[in-house]
Amino acid sequence: MGGAEPASATVNPIVDRLPGWVSLLRAPNPGPMTLDGTNTWILRAPGAEHALVIDPGPLDEGHLRGIAERGPFQAILITHGHHDHVEGAGRLAELLGGVPVLTAPFDPRVILGGNGLEIQVLDTPGHTGDSVCFLVECEGERVMFTGDTILGRGTTVVAAPDGNLSDYLTSLELLKTYGKILMLPGHGPARSDTAALAEEYLHHRRERLAQVRAAMAAGARTPEAVVDVVYPDIALRVRFAAEWSAAAQIDHLNRESAAGADGLDRL
Repeated sequence: MGGAEPASATVNPIVDRLPGWVSLLRAPNPGPMTLDGTNTWILRAPGAEHALVIDPGPLDEGHLRGIAERGPFQAILITHGHHDHVEGAGRLAELLGGVPVLTAPFDPRVILGGNGLEIQVLDTPGHTGDSVCFLVECEGERVMFTGDTILGRGTTVVAAPDGNLSDYLTSLELLKTYGKILMLPGHGPARSDTAALAEEYLHHRRERLAQVRAAMAAGARTPEAVVDVVYPDIALRVRFAAEWSAAAQIDHLNRESAAGADGLDRL
């Protein structure tokens, strides 16, 4: 489950052409939280027999059979545990004759190799506690698969209790170090530069936190009250997502305040 609260305009362009060893199958589950649908990524190095699939998506038989037709596969990789990314994993593994499904917790130092692909797992909690990104290299080209940590359009909802804004900001700082690397997200279009988009996300989050801090100083104490002040024009159909985000923002600012009182983070 991604989300798409409005973000500022970006100079980081949308990319229409994918590397030759990457293909996209988009699940038929569009909606306010999934944008055009969940992106299922299939990775096969030139000349390799086996491929990898990232995020098989929902339990949609047609979509899963479409993935299976692109086999054989070495493994199914999962960026995080939200149902719109992982619900179909068990059924896909069954269609593929028992192919392993690899999920968090990964050792953040692990590198998965074989079949011409080298995959480094980056521990990027925040959107969920189990969120990871996959940095994949093939024939000298590197691509970052970000799941819902960074989307191709809009911004990600960080919702308590599984989401944690403090962790999320740290994960964005990590992704900000991967400049000029193609970003392939769990929802929305591909973007040209992972680091540039991570920086944009950080700027947006800091601006929003300043607005929430001011709203709290003026007396807003609940997510509903914060949304009334900070998101006055939010569409009713996605107000629930704004309230999730506001709850995470309030929690982050309360942690920050508690830590600042004596230099220790009590949480």
